[in-house]
Amino acid sequence: MSANITLVRAGHILTMGPLGDLSGGAVAIRGEVIADFGLFAELSRKYPGATVVGDDYGIVIPGLVNAHTHLSEALIPGMAEDLSIWVWATRLLMPVMPHLTREMARVGAIFRGAEALRSGVTTLNDMFCHANPAECASLGSVDGLEEIGLRGVVAFGAEDIAWGATAPLPVSRIVEEHHALAERCAASKRVGFRVGIGTMLGQSDELLKASGDLARATKKGIHTHLAEVREEKTAAQIRWGKSTVEYAAEIGILEADCIAGHGVWVSPEEIELIAAKKAAILYNPTANMILGSGVCPLSEYTARGVLMGIGTDGMASNDSHNMIEALKVGALLQKVHRQNPEVADARLMLKMSTIDGARVLGLGNITGSLDVGKRADIVRFDGNSFGTAVVHDPYQQIVYGAGPDSVADVWVDGHRLLAGGKFVSYDPVSIVPKVRELARTLAKAANLSELSCLAR
Repeated sequence: MSANITLVRAGHILTMGPLGDLSGGAVAIRGEVIADFGLFAELSRKYPGATVVGDDYGIVIPGLVNAHTHLSEALIPGMAEDLSIWVWATRLLMPVMPHLTREMARVGAIFRGAEALRSGVTTLNDMFCHANPAECASLGSVDGLEEIGLRGVVAFGAEDIAWGATAPLPVSRIVEEHHALAERCAASKRVGFRVGIGTMLGQSDELLKASGDLARATKKGIHTHLAEVREEKTAAQIRWGKSTVEYAAEIGILEADCIAGHGVWVSPEEIELIAAKKAAILYNPTANMILGSGVCPLSEYTARGVLMGIGTDGMASNDSHNMIEALKVGALLQKVHRQNPEVADARLMLKMSTIDGARVLGLGNITGSLDVGKRADIVRFDGNSFGTAVVHDPYQQIVYGAGPDSVADVWVDGHRLLAGGKFVSYDPVSIVPKVRELARTLAKAANLSELSCLAR
Protein backbone atom coordinates (compact mmCIF):
# COMPACT_ATOMS: atom_id res chain seq x y z
CA MET A 1 0.00 0.00 0.00
CA SER A 2 2.86 2.38 0.78
CA ALA A 3 4.17 1.81 -2.74
CA ASN A 4 1.19 3.80 -4.01
CA ILE A 5 2.09 6.77 -1.80
CA THR A 6 4.25 9.75 -2.76
CA LEU A 7 5.61 11.88 0.07
CA VAL A 8 6.33 15.47 -0.93
CA ARG A 9 8.63 16.88 1.72
CA ALA A 10 10.21 20.28 2.37
CA GLY A 11 11.69 22.50 5.03
CA HIS A 12 8.42 24.47 5.08
CA ILE A 13 4.90 23.23 4.29
CA LEU A 14 2.39 26.08 3.90
CA THR A 15 -1.04 24.44 3.78
CA MET A 16 -3.06 27.69 3.42
CA GLY A 17 -5.77 25.86 5.35
CA PRO A 18 -6.77 24.75 8.85
CA LEU A 19 -3.76 22.43 9.19
CA GLY A 20 -1.48 25.49 9.34
CA ASP A 21 2.23 25.52 8.55
CA LEU A 22 4.79 22.88 9.41
CA SER A 23 8.58 22.79 9.38
CA GLY A 24 10.17 19.51 8.31
CA GLY A 25 6.84 18.21 7.10
CA ALA A 26 5.44 16.27 4.18
CA VAL A 27 2.26 15.80 2.19
CA ALA A 28 1.21 12.27 1.23
CA ILE A 29 -0.37 11.77 -2.20
CA ARG A 30 -2.38 8.66 -2.96
CA GLY A 31 -3.84 8.58 -6.46
CA GLU A 32 -5.44 11.94 -7.16
CA VAL A 33 -5.90 13.14 -3.57
CA ILE A 34 -4.00 14.25 -0.50
CA ALA A 35 -4.03 11.22 1.80
CA ASP A 36 -2.07 12.43 4.80
CA PHE A 37 -0.09 15.31 6.27
CA GLY A 38 2.45 15.62 9.05
CA LEU A 39 6.10 15.53 10.02
CA PHE A 40 8.23 13.76 7.44
CA ALA A 41 9.86 11.54 10.05
CA GLU A 42 6.45 10.25 11.13
CA LEU A 43 5.05 9.80 7.62
CA SER A 44 8.17 8.01 6.40
CA ARG A 45 7.72 5.46 9.19
CA LYS A 46 4.02 5.18 8.44
CA TYR A 47 4.61 4.64 4.71
CA PRO A 48 7.97 2.83 4.50
CA GLY A 49 7.75 2.02 0.79
CA ALA A 50 6.61 5.46 -0.34
CA THR A 51 8.28 7.43 -3.12
CA VAL A 52 9.90 10.55 -1.62
CA VAL A 53 10.23 13.83 -3.52
CA GLY A 54 12.11 16.71 -1.91
CA ASP A 55 14.44 17.13 1.04
CA ASP A 56 14.87 19.10 4.27
CA TYR A 57 14.88 22.39 2.38
CA GLY A 58 12.57 24.27 0.05
CA ILE A 59 8.89 25.12 0.38
CA VAL A 60 5.70 23.24 -0.50
CA ILE A 61 2.42 25.07 -1.12
CA PRO A 62 -0.95 24.39 -2.76
CA GLY A 63 -0.99 25.02 -6.50
CA LEU A 64 -1.44 28.67 -7.46
CA VAL A 65 -4.73 29.87 -8.96
CA ASN A 66 -4.45 32.36 -11.83
CA ALA A 67 -7.91 33.85 -11.36
CA HIS A 68 -8.10 36.03 -14.49
CA THR A 69 -6.53 35.74 -17.90
CA HIS A 70 -7.33 35.71 -21.61
CA LEU A 71 -5.84 32.84 -23.59
CA SER A 72 -7.36 34.54 -26.64
CA GLU A 73 -4.33 36.86 -26.40
CA ALA A 74 -1.80 34.01 -26.29
CA LEU A 75 -0.34 34.82 -29.72
CA ILE A 76 -0.15 38.63 -29.47
CA PRO A 77 2.34 39.58 -26.73
CA GLY A 78 4.72 42.51 -26.86
CA MET A 79 2.63 45.16 -28.66
CA ALA A 80 0.87 48.43 -27.89
CA GLU A 81 2.53 49.17 -24.53
CA ASP A 82 1.98 52.91 -25.05
CA LEU A 83 -1.79 52.81 -25.65
CA SER A 84 -4.51 53.48 -23.08
CA ILE A 85 -7.00 50.68 -22.71
CA TRP A 86 -9.78 51.82 -25.06
CA VAL A 87 -7.31 52.68 -27.81
CA TRP A 88 -5.47 49.43 -27.06
CA ALA A 89 -8.68 47.43 -27.36
CA THR A 90 -9.69 49.14 -30.60
CA ARG A 91 -6.31 48.91 -32.32
CA LEU A 92 -5.04 45.55 -31.03
CA LEU A 93 -7.75 43.31 -29.62
CA MET A 94 -10.68 44.05 -31.91
CA PRO A 95 -8.81 43.49 -35.19
CA VAL A 96 -7.61 40.12 -33.87
CA MET A 97 -10.92 38.77 -32.58
CA PRO A 98 -12.61 37.89 -35.92
CA HIS A 99 -9.60 35.77 -36.96
CA LEU A 100 -9.16 33.57 -33.88
CA THR A 101 -9.79 29.88 -34.49
CA ARG A 102 -10.30 26.87 -32.26
CA GLU A 103 -6.87 25.59 -33.30
CA MET A 104 -5.25 28.91 -32.34
CA ALA A 105 -7.04 28.66 -29.01
CA ARG A 106 -5.84 25.10 -28.44
CA VAL A 107 -2.21 25.83 -29.29
CA GLY A 108 -2.22 29.08 -27.31
CA ALA A 109 -3.71 27.35 -24.25
CA ILE A 110 -1.06 24.62 -24.36
CA PHE A 111 1.83 27.05 -24.71
CA ARG A 112 0.68 29.69 -22.23
CA GLY A 113 -0.72 27.03 -19.91
CA ALA A 114 2.74 25.48 -19.77
CA GLU A 115 4.21 28.90 -18.98
CA ALA A 116 1.72 29.32 -16.15
CA LEU A 117 2.43 25.80 -14.88
CA ARG A 118 6.15 26.62 -14.85
CA SER A 119 5.41 29.38 -12.33
CA GLY A 120 3.43 27.12 -10.02
CA VAL A 121 -0.08 27.54 -11.42
CA THR A 122 -2.35 24.49 -11.25
CA THR A 123 -5.69 26.23 -11.91
CA LEU A 124 -6.31 28.84 -14.60
CA ASN A 125 -9.48 30.91 -15.07
CA ASP A 126 -9.76 31.94 -18.72
CA MET A 127 -12.05 34.38 -20.48
CA PHE A 128 -11.63 33.63 -24.18
CA CYS A 129 -12.72 36.64 -26.25
CA HIS A 130 -13.32 36.34 -29.99
CA ALA A 131 -15.71 37.41 -32.76
CA ASN A 132 -15.23 34.67 -35.35
CA PRO A 133 -18.72 33.74 -36.61
CA ALA A 134 -17.44 30.59 -38.30
CA GLU A 135 -15.97 28.83 -35.25
CA CYS A 136 -16.71 28.29 -31.58
CA ALA A 137 -13.10 29.20 -30.88
CA SER A 138 -13.47 29.31 -27.09
CA LEU A 139 -13.78 25.51 -27.02
CA GLY A 140 -10.13 25.31 -28.10
CA SER A 141 -9.11 26.74 -24.74
CA VAL A 142 -10.63 23.69 -23.04
CA ASP A 143 -8.89 21.41 -25.56
CA GLY A 144 -5.50 22.94 -24.77
CA LEU A 145 -5.88 23.03 -20.98
CA GLU A 146 -6.87 19.36 -21.04
CA GLU A 147 -3.89 18.48 -23.20
CA ILE A 148 -1.39 20.18 -20.89
CA GLY A 149 -3.11 18.73 -17.78
CA LEU A 150 -4.18 21.91 -15.97
CA ARG A 151 -7.30 22.48 -13.95
CA GLY A 152 -9.31 25.38 -15.31
CA VAL A 153 -12.50 27.33 -15.84
CA VAL A 154 -13.32 28.78 -19.27
CA ALA A 155 -15.80 31.48 -20.26
CA PHE A 156 -16.59 32.91 -23.69
CA GLY A 157 -15.97 36.66 -23.30
CA ALA A 158 -18.86 37.65 -25.53
CA GLU A 159 -19.74 41.11 -26.83
CA ASP A 160 -22.23 42.23 -29.45
CA ILE A 161 -21.54 45.96 -29.65
CA ALA A 162 -19.02 46.77 -32.37
CA TRP A 163 -15.65 48.34 -31.64
CA GLY A 164 -13.96 49.97 -34.61
CA ALA A 165 -14.37 47.84 -37.73
CA THR A 166 -15.11 44.59 -35.86
CA ALA A 167 -18.52 43.21 -36.77
CA PRO A 168 -20.40 42.01 -33.68
CA LEU A 169 -21.78 38.51 -33.33
CA PRO A 170 -25.58 38.27 -33.07
CA VAL A 171 -27.07 37.40 -29.69
CA SER A 172 -28.35 34.03 -30.91
CA ARG A 173 -24.87 33.05 -32.13
CA ILE A 174 -23.32 34.07 -28.79
CA VAL A 175 -25.84 32.08 -26.75
CA GLU A 176 -25.20 29.10 -29.02
CA GLU A 177 -21.47 29.23 -28.22
CA HIS A 178 -22.15 29.52 -24.48
CA HIS A 179 -24.14 26.29 -24.70
CA ALA A 180 -21.47 24.58 -26.84
CA LEU A 181 -18.75 25.62 -24.39
CA ALA A 182 -20.81 24.44 -21.40
CA GLU A 183 -21.28 21.08 -23.08
CA ARG A 184 -17.57 20.81 -23.89
CA CYS A 185 -16.65 21.62 -20.27
CA ALA A 186 -19.19 19.12 -18.95
CA ALA A 187 -17.25 16.42 -20.83
CA SER A 188 -13.97 17.53 -19.24
CA LYS A 189 -12.60 16.12 -16.01
CA ARG A 190 -10.80 19.26 -14.82
CA VAL A 191 -12.18 22.23 -16.80
CA GLY A 192 -15.38 23.96 -15.75
CA PHE A 193 -17.64 26.58 -17.34
CA ARG A 194 -18.78 30.11 -16.59
CA VAL A 195 -20.93 32.51 -18.57
CA GLY A 196 -18.70 35.23 -19.99
CA ILE A 197 -19.62 38.89 -20.28
CA GLY A 198 -16.66 40.47 -22.05
CA THR A 199 -17.55 43.88 -20.66
CA MET A 200 -20.83 45.36 -19.53
CA LEU A 201 -20.52 48.18 -22.06
CA GLY A 202 -19.65 45.72 -24.83
CA GLN A 203 -22.98 43.93 -24.51
CA SER A 204 -26.38 45.16 -25.63
CA ASP A 205 -29.13 45.17 -23.03
CA GLU A 206 -30.63 42.16 -24.86
CA LEU A 207 -27.40 40.19 -24.50
CA LEU A 208 -26.89 41.27 -20.88
CA LYS A 209 -30.32 39.86 -20.05
CA ALA A 210 -29.58 36.64 -21.93
CA SER A 211 -26.25 36.30 -20.14
CA GLY A 212 -27.79 36.78 -16.71
CA ASP A 213 -30.63 34.38 -17.50
CA LEU A 214 -28.16 31.73 -18.68
CA ALA A 215 -25.98 32.10 -15.59
CA ARG A 216 -28.97 31.66 -13.31
CA ALA A 217 -30.34 28.73 -15.31
CA THR A 218 -27.04 26.84 -15.36
CA LYS A 219 -25.96 27.93 -11.86
CA LYS A 220 -22.42 28.31 -13.25
CA GLY A 221 -21.87 31.99 -12.45
CA ILE A 222 -20.49 34.90 -14.47
CA HIS A 223 -16.98 36.06 -15.36
CA THR A 224 -16.73 39.68 -16.49
CA HIS A 225 -14.81 42.96 -16.11
CA LEU A 226 -15.96 45.84 -13.93
CA ALA A 227 -14.70 49.36 -13.26
CA GLU A 228 -11.36 48.80 -14.99
CA VAL A 229 -10.81 52.35 -16.28
CA ARG A 230 -12.09 55.84 -15.56
CA GLU A 231 -13.64 56.23 -19.04
CA GLU A 232 -15.92 53.30 -18.25
CA LYS A 233 -17.70 55.32 -15.57
CA THR A 234 -18.38 58.17 -17.99
CA ALA A 235 -19.63 55.90 -20.77
CA ALA A 236 -21.89 54.01 -18.36
CA GLN A 237 -23.36 57.25 -17.01
CA ILE A 238 -24.17 58.33 -20.57
CA ARG A 239 -25.76 54.98 -21.44
CA TRP A 240 -27.59 54.03 -18.22
CA GLY A 241 -27.32 57.02 -15.91
CA LYS A 242 -25.26 54.94 -13.47
CA SER A 243 -21.97 53.05 -13.25
CA THR A 244 -21.39 49.56 -14.59
CA VAL A 245 -21.24 48.26 -11.01
CA GLU A 246 -24.59 49.85 -10.17
CA TYR A 247 -26.21 48.63 -13.38
CA ALA A 248 -24.82 45.11 -12.89
CA ALA A 249 -26.45 45.10 -9.44
CA GLU A 250 -29.73 46.46 -10.82
CA ILE A 251 -30.17 43.74 -13.46
CA GLY A 252 -29.06 40.84 -11.29
CA ILE A 253 -25.61 40.30 -12.82
CA LEU A 254 -23.67 41.14 -9.67
CA GLU A 255 -25.48 38.61 -7.49
CA ALA A 256 -25.34 35.75 -10.03
CA ASP A 257 -22.10 34.35 -8.55
CA CYS A 258 -20.25 37.11 -10.37
CA ILE A 259 -16.46 37.34 -10.50
CA ALA A 260 -15.08 40.50 -12.07
CA GLY A 261 -11.65 41.52 -13.22
CA HIS A 262 -10.03 44.73 -11.96
CA GLY A 263 -12.54 46.74 -9.88
CA VAL A 264 -10.28 49.79 -9.93
CA TRP A 265 -12.60 52.78 -10.33
CA VAL A 266 -15.12 52.22 -7.57
CA SER A 267 -16.67 54.43 -4.91
CA PRO A 268 -17.04 53.32 -1.26
CA GLU A 269 -20.75 52.81 -1.97
CA GLU A 270 -19.96 50.54 -4.91
CA ILE A 271 -17.57 48.48 -2.80
CA GLU A 272 -20.39 48.05 -0.26
CA LEU A 273 -22.67 46.97 -3.12
CA ILE A 274 -20.15 44.41 -4.35
CA ALA A 275 -19.79 43.08 -0.81
CA ALA A 276 -23.55 42.92 -0.25
CA LYS A 277 -24.10 41.00 -3.50
CA LYS A 278 -21.22 38.62 -2.62
CA ALA A 279 -19.45 39.26 -5.91
CA ALA A 280 -15.68 38.70 -6.12
CA ILE A 281 -12.96 40.95 -7.53
CA LEU A 282 -9.94 39.69 -9.47
CA TYR A 283 -6.84 41.83 -8.93
CA ASN A 284 -4.56 42.19 -11.99
CA PRO A 285 -1.73 44.50 -10.95
CA THR A 286 0.65 44.04 -13.90
CA ALA A 287 -1.99 44.70 -16.55
CA ASN A 288 -3.30 47.71 -14.63
CA MET A 289 0.24 49.13 -14.58
CA ILE A 290 1.03 48.48 -18.26
CA LEU A 291 -2.21 50.07 -19.44
CA GLY A 292 -2.05 52.89 -16.90
CA SER A 293 -5.53 51.98 -15.69
CA GLY A 294 -5.09 52.75 -12.00
CA VAL A 295 -4.68 50.86 -8.73
CA CYS A 296 -7.24 48.46 -7.31
CA PRO A 297 -8.29 49.57 -3.77
CA LEU A 298 -7.31 46.22 -2.30
CA SER A 299 -7.46 47.09 1.39
CA GLU A 300 -10.91 48.65 1.04
CA TYR A 301 -12.23 45.46 -0.53
CA THR A 302 -10.68 43.16 2.04
CA ALA A 303 -11.88 45.36 4.90
CA ARG A 304 -15.44 44.84 3.67
CA GLY A 305 -15.03 41.11 3.27
CA VAL A 306 -15.00 41.02 -0.52
CA LEU A 307 -13.44 37.78 -1.76
CA MET A 308 -10.37 38.51 -3.92
CA GLY A 309 -8.39 36.51 -6.42
CA ILE A 310 -5.30 37.56 -8.34
CA GLY A 311 -4.47 37.08 -12.01
CA THR A 312 -1.89 37.78 -14.66
CA ASP A 313 -4.49 38.99 -17.19
CA GLY A 314 -3.80 38.25 -20.87
CA MET A 315 -0.64 38.33 -22.97
CA ALA A 316 -1.67 41.58 -24.67
CA SER A 317 -1.74 43.44 -21.34
CA ASN A 318 0.94 41.61 -19.39
CA ASP A 319 3.14 39.71 -21.90
CA SER A 320 3.75 37.02 -19.29
CA HIS A 321 1.91 34.26 -17.46
CA ASN A 322 4.46 34.35 -14.64
CA MET A 323 2.13 34.13 -11.65
CA ILE A 324 4.90 34.59 -9.08
CA GLU A 325 5.72 37.93 -10.71
CA ALA A 326 2.05 38.94 -10.36
CA LEU A 327 2.21 38.25 -6.62
CA LYS A 328 5.30 40.40 -6.16
CA VAL A 329 4.00 43.25 -8.30
CA GLY A 330 0.63 42.99 -6.57
CA ALA A 331 2.14 43.67 -3.17
CA LEU A 332 4.63 46.31 -4.29
CA LEU A 333 2.04 48.31 -6.25
CA GLN A 334 -0.14 48.65 -3.15
CA LYS A 335 2.82 49.62 -0.96
CA VAL A 336 4.11 52.37 -3.23
CA HIS A 337 0.64 53.67 -4.12
CA ARG A 338 -0.31 54.09 -0.48
CA GLN A 339 3.25 54.89 0.61
CA ASN A 340 2.70 52.34 3.33
CA PRO A 341 4.69 49.07 3.48
CA GLU A 342 2.05 47.51 5.74
CA VAL A 343 -0.89 47.85 3.34
CA ALA A 344 -0.26 44.53 1.53
CA ASP A 345 1.94 41.64 2.55
CA ALA A 346 3.18 38.31 1.25
CA ARG A 347 0.68 36.28 3.26
CA LEU A 348 -2.23 38.17 1.71
CA MET A 349 -0.84 37.69 -1.81
CA LEU A 350 -0.37 33.95 -1.27
CA LYS A 351 -3.84 33.61 0.27
CA MET A 352 -5.42 35.40 -2.70
CA SER A 353 -3.57 33.14 -5.12
CA THR A 354 -4.37 29.84 -3.38
CA ILE A 355 -7.39 29.24 -1.17
CA ASP A 356 -9.19 32.51 -1.92
CA GLY A 357 -8.56 32.11 -5.65
CA ALA A 358 -10.06 28.63 -5.46
CA ARG A 359 -13.06 29.93 -3.50
CA VAL A 360 -13.59 32.67 -6.09
CA LEU A 361 -13.98 29.97 -8.74
CA GLY A 362 -16.19 27.76 -6.60
CA LEU A 363 -13.39 25.22 -6.23
CA GLY A 364 -12.47 25.78 -2.60
CA ASN A 365 -13.79 22.37 -1.59
CA ILE A 366 -11.37 20.53 -3.89
CA THR A 367 -8.24 22.70 -4.23
CA GLY A 368 -6.50 25.83 -2.93
CA SER A 369 -5.20 24.35 0.31
CA LEU A 370 -3.34 21.24 1.43
CA ASP A 371 -6.07 19.36 3.27
CA VAL A 372 -6.57 15.62 3.55
CA GLY A 373 -9.17 14.54 0.99
CA LYS A 374 -8.63 17.46 -1.34
CA ARG A 375 -7.22 17.03 -4.83
CA ALA A 376 -3.45 16.79 -4.89
CA ASP A 377 -2.65 20.14 -6.54
CA ILE A 378 0.79 20.76 -5.07
CA VAL A 379 3.88 22.85 -5.85
CA ARG A 380 7.38 22.29 -4.47
CA PHE A 381 9.93 25.09 -4.55
CA ASP A 382 13.51 23.79 -4.73
CA GLY A 383 15.62 24.56 -1.68
CA ASN A 384 18.74 24.68 -3.83
CA SER A 385 17.54 27.39 -6.24
CA PHE A 386 18.72 31.00 -6.04
CA GLY A 387 15.25 32.17 -5.03
CA THR A 388 14.58 29.72 -2.22
CA ALA A 389 17.98 28.51 -0.97
CA VAL A 390 17.87 30.85 2.03
CA VAL A 391 14.50 30.99 3.77
CA HIS A 392 13.79 33.07 6.86
CA ASP A 393 10.13 33.68 6.13
CA PRO A 394 8.72 31.25 3.53
CA TYR A 395 5.83 33.54 2.56
CA GLN A 396 8.10 36.48 1.82
CA GLN A 397 10.60 34.27 0.04
CA ILE A 398 8.03 32.94 -2.42
CA VAL A 399 6.46 36.32 -3.15
CA TYR A 400 9.59 38.47 -3.29
CA GLY A 401 12.47 36.09 -3.93
CA ALA A 402 11.27 33.11 -5.95
CA GLY A 403 10.73 32.79 -9.67
CA PRO A 404 9.79 30.07 -12.16
CA ASP A 405 13.32 28.68 -11.88
CA SER A 406 12.60 27.93 -8.22
CA VAL A 407 9.60 25.75 -9.07
CA ALA A 408 10.85 22.16 -9.08
CA ASP A 409 7.75 19.97 -9.02
CA VAL A 410 4.06 20.45 -9.77
CA TRP A 411 1.21 17.97 -9.33
CA VAL A 412 -2.36 18.45 -10.60
CA ASP A 413 -4.89 15.87 -9.42
CA GLY A 414 -1.95 13.83 -8.22
CA HIS A 415 -0.38 13.72 -11.67
CA ARG A 416 3.19 15.00 -11.69
CA LEU A 417 3.38 17.50 -14.54
CA LEU A 418 6.74 19.06 -13.62
CA ALA A 419 9.60 17.03 -12.14
CA GLY A 420 12.92 18.60 -11.23
CA GLY A 421 11.99 21.66 -13.25
CA LYS A 422 11.25 19.66 -16.40
CA PHE A 423 7.91 18.88 -18.02
CA VAL A 424 6.99 15.23 -17.59
CA SER A 425 4.39 14.33 -20.22
CA TYR A 426 4.50 17.26 -22.62
CA ASP A 427 7.37 19.29 -23.99
CA PRO A 428 6.04 22.79 -24.74
CA VAL A 429 9.16 23.58 -26.78
CA SER A 430 7.90 21.11 -29.38
CA ILE A 431 4.94 23.35 -30.10
CA VAL A 432 6.96 26.56 -30.53
CA PRO A 433 7.18 26.33 -34.37
CA LYS A 434 3.37 26.01 -34.50
CA VAL A 435 2.97 28.92 -32.07
CA ARG A 436 5.17 31.13 -34.27
CA GLU A 437 3.34 30.09 -37.44
CA LEU A 438 -0.10 30.84 -36.00
CA ALA A 439 1.11 34.12 -34.45
CA ARG A 440 2.36 35.31 -37.85
CA THR A 441 -0.89 34.23 -39.53
CA LEU A 442 -2.97 36.06 -36.93
CA ALA A 443 -0.89 39.25 -37.01
CA LYS A 444 -1.09 39.37 -40.80
CA ALA A 445 -4.84 38.72 -40.91
CA ALA A 446 -5.44 41.44 -38.30
CA ASN A 447 -2.99 43.86 -39.98
CA LEU A 448 -1.05 44.45 -36.78
CA SER A 449 2.18 45.52 -38.46
CA GLU A 450 1.61 49.16 -37.55
CA LEU A 451 1.82 48.27 -33.83
CA SER A 452 5.36 46.90 -34.19
CA CYS A 453 8.23 49.22 -33.32
CA LEU A 454 9.84 48.01 -36.54
CA ALA A 455 7.11 49.80 -38.46
CA ARG A 456 7.71 53.16 -36.76
